[in-house]
Amino acid sequence: MNVPFSRFAEYFLVVAETENLHKAAEQLFISVSAVHRQIALAEEQLDIALFERLPNGLKLTLAGELLYSDLLRWKKEFQQTRIRFDEIQGLKRGSIELGLISALSDGFVIESLADLQQQYPWISFNIHTHESKVIIQKIINTEIDFGLILDPIIHTQLEVLSFIEIPIGFVMSPDHALATQSKLTLADTFESRHIMADAPLIIHERVMAMYKKQHIVPIHQTLTNDIRLMISMLKRNMGIAILSYLDVYTAVANKELVFVPIHEKGIQPLTLALCAGQRRQLSRISQILIQQLSRKMETLKVHVNDQK
Repeated sequence: MNVPFSRFAEYFLVVAETENLHKAAEQLFISVSAVHRQIALAEEQLDIALFERLPNGLKLTLAGELLYSDLLRWKKEFQQTRIRFDEIQGLKRGSIELGLISALSDGFVIESLADLQQQYPWISFNIHTHESKVIIQKIINTEIDFGLILDPIIHTQLEVLSFIEIPIGFVMSPDHALATQSKLTLADTFESRHIMADAPLIIHERVMAMYKKQHIVPIHQTLTNDIRLMISMLKRNMGIAILSYLDVYTAVANKELVFVPIHEKGIQPLTLALCAGQRRQLSRISQILIQQLSRKMETLKVHVNDQK
């Protein structure tokens, strides 16, 4: 961790350790003149030489050695001060209670949790995986701090902190005969085996409504209520499925699956929302995680737009 509040302190320590302005400038990713200017200005203000200028580099003077020793000690003490700051903010103890839908068991949420755990290894996580309506109720009842849900209902006790729209499309193996298509209709897939999401999966009602509206009953069907099983079957090229991009975006990014938008009228996207209770006072560590998740959702939004 760099010594804060003082650009000179950071520059001085590197110059003292390298004994060379050019090497110091390379480590600091700045110009030699900028390093020299900081050192010269400090010597002028302190009215004492900190380095001896030698033909082959620099050497600390007695005053420079005293300053170097004091700065190292101060830097170490400041690290302890930062720990005490964390304790004051609740970042040194406690836990985060959050709710997730099962579709988020891989991807950006796990990445965010891993990043936070690395930064604050003492934090505990209590993760509740449920359907969206259960997570909403837990938020309202203040059983959890916040949650990620699909298609949030309008509720006076629920606040949407961030959201993205998730398209629905056909998912298949890159080896499938239809994988090279840019868009597909249900009629285009009539002869393919359809791996269909059963209840209580969120996508189930949407998918059944599509088949009914288009008066299509696939010739070959496989029905399951397990998204992970569906994805495994799709990777083995055992059929195609109608899923949300959220269900498969990691596999699509890894080129294990292909997502092809559905070209039908009236197909509405799902909404993924990061929600908390209205007027609930969240801990500092929960706020940090929410900020990280919101940034990840913005990145995901870019990938989603590429699929439209």
